[in-house]
Amino acid sequence: MLPRLGRGGNRAAGDVSGGNAGHLRRQNLERVLAVAMDQAIPFTRAALIEATGLSAPTVGSLVSHLTRLGLIRDLGTGPSRGGRRPASMEFNARHGFVAGIDLGPTKTRLAVADLRGERLAHKVIPTPSGVGPTVLLTRLAAALRGLLREAHVSPERLLAVGAGAPGAVDWRRGVVVALASNLEGWANVPMAEILRKALGAPVLVENDVNLAILGERWRGAARGHETCAFITIGTGIGAGVVVDGALHRGHHFLAGEIAYMCMGAEYIDQHFPRGCLETLAGLKALAARWRRGSGADPGRDVSELFDAATNGDQAAQSAVMEAAALISIATANLSLALDPSLIVLGGSLVAHRSLVDEVRRIVGQILPTPTELAVSTLGTDAPLWGALLLATNEARERLRQRLRDARVPAPELRA
Repeated sequence: MLPRLGRGGNRAAGDVSGGNAGHLRRQNLERVLAVAMDQAIPFTRAALIEATGLSAPTVGSLVSHLTRLGLIRDLGTGPSRGGRRPASMEFNARHGFVAGIDLGPTKTRLAVADLRGERLAHKVIPTPSGVGPTVLLTRLAAALRGLLREAHVSPERLLAVGAGAPGAVDWRRGVVVALASNLEGWANVPMAEILRKALGAPVLVENDVNLAILGERWRGAARGHETCAFITIGTGIGAGVVVDGALHRGHHFLAGEIAYMCMGAEYIDQHFPRGCLETLAGLKALAARWRRGSGADPGRDVSELFDAATNGDQAAQSAVMEAAALISIATANLSLALDPSLIVLGGSLVAHRSLVDEVRRIVGQILPTPTELAVSTLGTDAPLWGALLLATNEARERLRQRLRDARVPAPELRA
C-alpha cells in the first residue's frame, strides 16, 4: 500500500445525497479501484466484497467494467477449496507509468516506474551546466524521454512526474522560489510548467529533502513512523519533516531549512550566512578545517580528514568533533521542536561512521529522552524514491478522477 500524502479516503458506498444511479455507479467504481490499487498481491471478488461492503452482483459488474478499461487484469481461476474455483485478479500496474527527477547541483537522478512505484529504469546523468533554468530543465526532460524509450514506455502513457530541487519550493504552484546550490539564476523558476510542457504530463515539484523523508517512509528506514525527519549532511545541510503522516513545509516553504540556523550569539551581528550551520559544519567547511587538504576536491579532503582522525591525528579529531557538536546541537533542537519517533541521517558525511557515532553520543547527552537516530537505507536515491511516490499517488488520483468524471454506459447503470 502506498503512503497517503494528505488526501482523504473514499466516501462510503451509498453515501450519495442528491445524486443519481450514474453518480453512485461512478463512486462505487472509484471505491473498488481504490481497494484494488492497494492490494500488494492478487485478490478475489470475495476480497473486494469484504473490503467495500458492496453486494456480490455489484462488485461483479464493477470488476467487469474496470477490466474492460484495462485497470484490472483477470488472472484466471485458482485451485478449488471445495466449491467453485475462485477467480483471481490484480490491479494492472502497467496501465500507465510515472517518472521521477531528482535535480542536484552536479548530478541528476531519473527513474521510470509503474503504478505501484516499482522502478523499471533509472539512470544518473551530469546536471547540465552553464545554462539557464529553462534550457537545463528542457535537457533533463529530453533525457527522461530517452529513459522512457529504454523502458519501452510510450510518452502518452506517462501519467505523472515527481521532481525534486534543492531549495525552497512553492509546491502548490510548482515554482522553485530559491535554489540552495551552485546553480545560478534559480529564483522563482516555474519548474513544473517547464517540465510539463516538455513532457506532456502533469508535474509535481517538491524540495529534495522533503522527498527524501517521503522516500524513507515508503521504502527505507522510516517505514511505520508518522512523525519523523530526515537530515541531510553534505555539501548542503537540510531537513525534511513529516508530522502525523503529512509533510510539514511551513508558511514560507522553509520548514526544515536548518542550514540557516544561527549557531551562536557571536554570529548575530555578522553578515549572513556567516555563523549558520551549513557554513560551519557542511562538507566545504569541514574540508577547509583540514589544512593538509588540496582544496581542489572537498570530498577527498574530508575523506583524508576522517582517515587521519581514525589514525589518531589530534587536529583531525578536533575538526571532526567540532562539526559533530554543531550537527548534534541542530539535530537535538529539531528533535525538541518536533518530538519525532525517528530522525534519519543522510548525505555524504553520514558515510563516515565516526561522525554518526559522535552525533548519537552528543544528542543523547543533550536530550532528556533521546530520539532514535537511524542512517538512511536508501542513500542518494532517497529523494528519487520520494519523487516516484509523489508521482504514483498523483497518477492514481487522476485515474480515480477519470472514473468520477466519466459517463458510464447505460447498461452499467443497473444496481
